[in-house]
Amino acid sequence: MDPRPSCWLAPSLVGRRCPEKGGHAVFARRRIAPGELLAVFGGTVIPANELDPALSRLTLQIDEDLYMVSTVEGPGDWFNHSCQPNAGLQGQLSLIALHSIERGEEVCYDYAMSDGSSYDEFACACGAQLCRGRVSGDDWRLPELWLRYGGHFSPYLQRRIDQLRLELQREAEQGVMLSGWRRTHVLDETHPR
Repeated sequence: MDPRPSCWLAPSLVGRRCPEKGGHAVFARRRIAPGELLAVFGGTVIPANELDPALSRLTLQIDEDLYMVSTVEGPGDWFNHSCQPNAGLQGQLSLIALHSIERGEEVCYDYAMSDGSSYDEFACACGAQLCRGRVSGDDWRLPELWLRYGGHFSPYLQRRIDQLRLELQREAEQGVMLSGWRRTHVLDETHPR
């Protein structure tokens, strides 16, 4: 008997060979509603220093220096990246529909929602109107993605984003205070009281 794949794939989806995408892809068997559960990722948790680069396509970063590696490959491992996805993370391991997905449409998510390291970077050829041209472990830092994917980043990345927002807010506040000080200081020097 064959072991079950590590990842659960909703019955509303089907994985199939897709040579034009470099191997495989996942497609909708029927119309899918926004918020519908599409997949739950599974496998073995591995620290970053034990990762095998040959398995990068079977990994999902789930926390700082921790990765879920699929132990039995299956259709749940075949979600491709898109810079304009129709699916997104809910928590660390679940994938849901971000909006309606039509029958026959490929189901993709933006790897920026889960990847925060340089482990799996590549030139992007997703063809989306909003294509970034490159998928990087730093894409989570892009404020436009925070707005587009709010609530659909892996929890560890959301913590990073929240921290970065605080730092940017502090810098902006200091910049305003500093520019106000400069303005006042210059006015005092040029127009003594």
